[in-house]
Parts: sequence; structure tokens; C-alpha cells
Amino acid sequence: MKRILIDTNAYAAFKRDDPAAVSILKTVEYIGINIVVLGELLSGFKGGSKEAKNKKELEQFLDSPRVDIVQMDEETAEFYAEIYRDLKKKGSPIPSNDMWVAASAMRHGLALLTFDEHFENIDGLILRK
Repeated sequence: MKRILIDTNAYAAFKRDDPAAVSILKTVEYIGINIVVLGELLSGFKGGSKEAKNKKELEQFLDSPRVDIVQMDEETAEFYAEIYRDLKKKGSPIPSNDMWVAASAMRHGLALLTFDEHFENIDGLILRK
């Protein structure tokens, strides 16, 4: 799939020059990032010693014409509710933020680039690894 939404760990892997992440991000046509991932990244930067540098690099990433901040709306909330219900039935909960990330990907018809295996428990979510 040439259109993806990135999870926080995918961006981190890209910044560490992880070959898999770099290869995928170089070849896709569209990279979505939602506000939850943006918040996780910024809060991680605040806890580190290179906040200004990391924020500048993130701003450069966001300035790419292939990158877009994906909005969350009522339809995203419906996907979230379905994910929550299905995972609860399966007895396999995941962090709330990750359910929002998955809901955003599903709402916008994007594959999710992540390195967290627990996303595999979400029915209907397309993963890009």
C-alpha cells in the first residue's frame, strides 16, 4: 500500500535510520500522522536532552508535501469504539492511544506502519511492516 499512517515507533525507527522504516517511508506516496502520535513524539522530546533539535527535525518531516496531519472526527470515534469492543471481547486490550492510532488509519483507509505486534489483534486494520 502506498498510503500509510505512521505510529510513533515508526517515526522513531526512521530517525534511527532503521533500514525497513527508511525504505518504506522513501517509497510511499502519502504519509499520515495523527495528533495522538504527534503528542507522543512531542512529549518524548520534552523528556530528552535534544528537544529543540528533535522538534526542528519533526517540523522538517511535517513540511514534506507527502506528509499530512490526519484529523480525527466522529467517524474516527466510531472506529475507536468498534476496536475497543472487539478487543475487549477477545480479552486482548491495547493502550488507548494505540486504539486511536488504529482508528485513524481505518477511518482514512490507510495502512498503519508500526513495529508493535499488538496491532495485529485489530480486525480490519491493514498493517505495513
